[in-house]
Amino acid sequence: MGFYSNVIFPWGIEWMMSQSPFPEYRKELLKDVSGDVLEIGFGTGLNLAYYPETVKHLTVIDPNSGMNRFAKKRLDTSQIPVESKVLGGENLPMDDNSFDAVVSTWTLCSIPNVDQALSEIYRVLKPGGKFYFIEHGLSRDPKIQVWQNRLTPLQKVIADGCHLNRDIKQLVENHFNKVTVEEFYGLDFPKFSGYMYRGIATKNN
Repeated sequence: MGFYSNVIFPWGIEWMMSQSPFPEYRKELLKDVSGDVLEIGFGTGLNLAYYPETVKHLTVIDPNSGMNRFAKKRLDTSQIPVESKVLGGENLPMDDNSFDAVVSTWTLCSIPNVDQALSEIYRVLKPGGKFYFIEHGLSRDPKIQVWQNRLTPLQKVIADGCHLNRDIKQLVENHFNKVTVEEFYGLDFPKFSGYMYRGIATKNN
């Protein structure tokens, strides 16, 4: 990764993702997470403050080592035991059936091989385990989709691989049979970048 990805982009993510309404979305998504948890795309660690006491242990991964200078301050003061790895989501070294829950927040948009990552998420979840996610992606409005498709090549450059036009619901349903998803436009976002998918997918018992 170059200077932009390792230095400029982490600073921008820390600033932007700290703003409202992101904290409210994080709090709502994470309130029922429990047990041994894996977070894919930990970034600068902004989710850490919103994990409840029911989380026994947290493993966090992110492929961008430049995020660590922000994340380390949060990790050092965490009340939850945390193991942090510089690692992408497509090839997880964890055993099958290892986690009670997996979390992803605004990450599936950027993983190069997102289908492989979702297959790995399913694999490492315990039977009955839950995948908690909130992501932005493809709008249901064809007029907005036109702009999402036009702008995605530029978005990938300025936002380190982020796609505006991934159908997150369909991607998750390709790997999980039981998926509950709420779709909505995020507050104060342009429609081309603010169509949100918030949901829970459950692994078969």
